[in-house]
Amino acid sequence: MALNYIWVAFFLIAFAIGLFELIFFQDTEVFAALVSSTFDSAKTGFEISLGLTGVMTLWLGLMKVGENGGIIAVFARLVGPFFNRLFPELPKNHPVFGSILMNFSANMLGLDNAATPLGLKAMQEMQDLNPIKDTASNAQIMFLVLNTAGLTIIPISVMVYRTQMGAADPTDIFIPVLLTTVIGALIGLVTVAIYQRINLFDWVIMAYLGTLCFGVGLLIYYFSTISQEQIALISKVASNLILFTIIISFITLAWIRKVNVYESFIEGAKEGFSVAVNIIPYLVAMLVAIGVFRASGALDMVVNGLGWLIAKMGLNNDFVPALPVALMKPLSGSGARGLMLDAMKTYGVDSFVGRLACTIQGGTETTFYILAVYFGSVGIKKTRYAVTCGLIADVAGAIVAIWLAYLFFH
Repeated sequence: MALNYIWVAFFLIAFAIGLFELIFFQDTEVFAALVSSTFDSAKTGFEISLGLTGVMTLWLGLMKVGENGGIIAVFARLVGPFFNRLFPELPKNHPVFGSILMNFSANMLGLDNAATPLGLKAMQEMQDLNPIKDTASNAQIMFLVLNTAGLTIIPISVMVYRTQMGAADPTDIFIPVLLTTVIGALIGLVTVAIYQRINLFDWVIMAYLGTLCFGVGLLIYYFSTISQEQIALISKVASNLILFTIIISFITLAWIRKVNVYESFIEGAKEGFSVAVNIIPYLVAMLVAIGVFRASGALDMVVNGLGWLIAKMGLNNDFVPALPVALMKPLSGSGARGLMLDAMKTYGVDSFVGRLACTIQGGTETTFYILAVYFGSVGIKKTRYAVTCGLIADVAGAIVAIWLAYLFFH
């Protein structure tokens, strides 16, 4: 229901602002810009879905090989004790836990192209267990909110952009981004746990989360002791090595167990194609609403209003020029990326605003895009409190990013 209200609000706000500008400022081009944005956004939504088709076909084909070969079940048993408590309504040691783990791992390594199809596979498996097909289950909401938190160990794409724009140390945002994603994910987890009355003080949950935090701490320490060139090289090699090792392990174990690997791949690949087609209307709907909201100037009004309010409160408002990235990121990843690049170009790649924009971009996720794609892939119409929890994680991530930027760069 929340997603429905937000979607309608985007259009109504855009229309109201357009009328205001036409009547009081005689802006005769405003509605042409709004209509143009609908066509552009619809085209973008279709192109994104079309671009996903090949990746979806590949990865869901490989997932079917892994499923038939038994390796997904191995992953499920590995994380079973932890996931059984986070997703209590799912059957114990169900293969879906392996898919969830694969998706989280791909996200943490910054492998976006692999993470999305793996996540959609997990959503489909949870939908098969969902008794009310048009309504999001507790498990699906927990999974998506943790996805929208965007836990990323190595923000390789942001560091690449900083390198291209001549940053003195492109990796100086590594620790702030990592801390932002970890804290955002924990806040998202706590928020959903409160809704679902999950006891996070269970010793198994505490043990797994403690191990994760300890591992992240070791990575932070290690990367703080080596050069930026070594960080870039290690992250690039490690991510792709792990990814290809997973592919080989899927194929090898299936072959050892006498599974027809090729036919299994084709079976899963057919599912990937249908999933990519099914998400088109959901993705187009969301991107068009975001497009008109942005084209109307509503986003700029919000940023300017916040800047004025913060100044009136007597607080330091040096972070305000980076706020457009924070406000755009839940709506559009490409839009936020463009605003991040604009901030670095305008204020300097090594400026406080430039670094903060990069921290926000690397430390938060595209909540509405994820909800549209993931829920759309399985036909979920009633999202319950998923939007609320996802946005809480986003807001928390943005606030943490601003705090860390002041701590590290101001």
